[in-house]
Amino acid sequence: MSEKARLKKIIIELSYEKRNVTLASGRQSDFYFDGKQTTLHPEGGYLTGKLFFDAIKDVEGVEGVGGLTLGADPIATSTSVVSFLEGKPVPAFIIRKEPKGHGTGAWLEGRKNLKPGSKVVIVEDVVTSGGSSLKAIKRAEEEGLKVLGVVTLVDREEGGRENIEAEGYWLKSIFTKAEILA
Repeated sequence: MSEKARLKKIIIELSYEKRNVTLASGRQSDFYFDGKQTTLHPEGGYLTGKLFFDAIKDVEGVEGVGGLTLGADPIATSTSVVSFLEGKPVPAFIIRKEPKGHGTGAWLEGRKNLKPGSKVVIVEDVVTSGGSSLKAIKRAEEEGLKVLGVVTLVDREEGGRENIEAEGYWLKSIFTKAEILA
């Protein structure tokens, strides 16, 4: 079984739920992808890192991967670890939802691994409208990073790609909703 097929199996078993939910965008949905159940699983985390690294390893100049805490944390970490194992180390970073309340007051963790102007990719577990991705992009750029694009585990195919691309960034998805539900 391919790595992508194995990851899809884990997503279906651990992350996909057929139930009514309110999404981060405020929209109602009759299904939910809880990506953290997959990205925090031993094999799921490794496969996520492997496939995310595969998605960015040929993008010229990538110097970091990260996104909004909490969904991006295990993805950025596993992608960074896989990048090291494959001989092309890419540091991870985490964007806080609020600045650190003490010490440096930092918005971004992992700063010492990234020089100003570093080219980075935002990572997400799920993209719906693209709002969280665009928020991460804005904060990363305010912190002096140059965002190239976004990679997500699952694109719910509900306008996120179009919204991200309308702002001048690309979106790569490991899976679309249609691929998961096929």
